Amino acid sequence: MTCVGIVGGLGVGATVHYYERIAAACKLRGVTPDLVFTHADVDFGQGLVRAGKLDELAAYLVSFLDRMARAGAGVMAIPAVTPHIAIDRVKKLTTLPIIDIVETLGAELRARKIRRVALLGTVFTIEGSLWGQLQRYAPEVEIVKPQSDEIAFAGAAYQRILDSQRSNDADAAKLRDLAAELQRRDGVETILLAGTDLTVMFDETTAGFPAIDVARLHIDAIVERLAA
Repeated sequence: MTCVGIVGGLGVGATVHYYERIAAACKLRGVTPDLVFTHADVDFGQGLVRAGKLDELAAYLVSFLDRMARAGAGVMAIPAVTPHIAIDRVKKLTTLPIIDIVETLGAELRARKIRRVALLGTVFTIEGSLWGQLQRYAPEVEIVKPQSDEIAFAGAAYQRILDSQRSNDADAAKLRDLAAELQRRDGVETILLAGTDLTVMFDETTAGFPAIDVARLHIDAIVERLAA
């Protein structure tokens, strides 16, 4: 069995969500998951993202990967979308195998022949449109950016989830309205839930609009490695 190392804390709710879902999925398969967790500081990591210090962010993340490798982890995962802004830099600093959240997403979009999507997540994720990384795995997919005021609202709503770990009914209603507008105005086929903490608010079955939970895809890929 493969031991998977998970960089927790980015944020805490996302880490708990991954742990619960991984444990439940493994139990259904009759597998006891072999996991190693570390805890990174979400505020420090977000500060590096805001400052554009991506080399420092990569080095910070790799320090946790190295610690988990010393604890026996053979494959690594970062259960948050925004830190993947530095994933290429991370891969240059380590030879440790990483289950890349964008790679798993690309495989799903190719399989479903989806061509036009939009993102919900942090401002950095929405503005960055996955930083061109999706082109590597699903070059036919176009990421539609919401308008600037829509990005600002979605990012603020996400930050409120991060800060409180609670759902806000008014924010949820407005995000649903935004999703509907992106479909109507921009021809978006599905909305990518590209922020793990959004699960505090809704998921693919409860969102009320066509959605793909990026975290679910990542968790499925982690479980596959654990069960191998």
